[in-house]
Amino acid sequence: MKTTNAQSGAIRDMFARIAPKYDLMNKIMTGGQDARWRKRVVELIQTEDSSPLNNAPDVGLILDLGAGTGDLAGEVIRQYQDKHVIAADFTLPMMRVGQHKHPSLRIAWSAADALQLPFADNTFDAVISGFLLRNLTNLPLGLSEQYRVLKPHGKFTFLDTTKPSPNIFSPLIKFHMHTIIPALGRTLTGRKEAYSYLPESTENFLSAEELTAHLAAAGFRKIMYRRYMFETIAIHWGEK
Repeated sequence: MKTTNAQSGAIRDMFARIAPKYDLMNKIMTGGQDARWRKRVVELIQTEDSSPLNNAPDVGLILDLGAGTGDLAGEVIRQYQDKHVIAADFTLPMMRVGQHKHPSLRIAWSAADALQLPFADNTFDAVISGFLLRNLTNLPLGLSEQYRVLKPHGKFTFLDTTKPSPNIFSPLIKFHMHTIIPALGRTLTGRKEAYSYLPESTENFLSAEELTAHLAAAGFRKIMYRRYMFETIAIHWGEK
């Protein structure tokens, strides 16, 4: 069996190989809905009185963890005029693509492992991520690290795949994930194996309810979630 370090290295190498076509594949796989989900992730960062982040002068520094090409960080810059983002990822080729896409000086790029973050305790007002959690080789440790770097009452919003409950669309979902996505991945990126990993990691990941339990165990509170795309996608949000 591979060690955790070996698993992490394999995942990093896989994302490095698909970096040039990563955004294109996301748009195709989700029918363009990924942009709408990311917009919602940023909107859901709220203050205690539920006013938007833009109206909260005490919220200034945001961590986009597992930032990839930085689309979430870019969405923060689009929505809010006075916030700064650290876009952190452990795959350098993904971040290089992101630096060209999002040249804003309010995005600082950082090479960082989500299981051992190079940031001090209580640093960030909010932590956001898109499709990070299912790739962590140690989910409790990853959540613990995110909790650690958040300020007290800091906000989190996580977008990820989720295990859907059986329904009438299950055969169609399975066909899309196990046949269509790998075929598209092979055609557009030449990396069928990377897009065979996607359905496998999704099916082996937690349901939205199970992830909620893990978040609570890590210390987060006021946890809520909403499912999308035939219950294969979920956004969770809450606070430290």
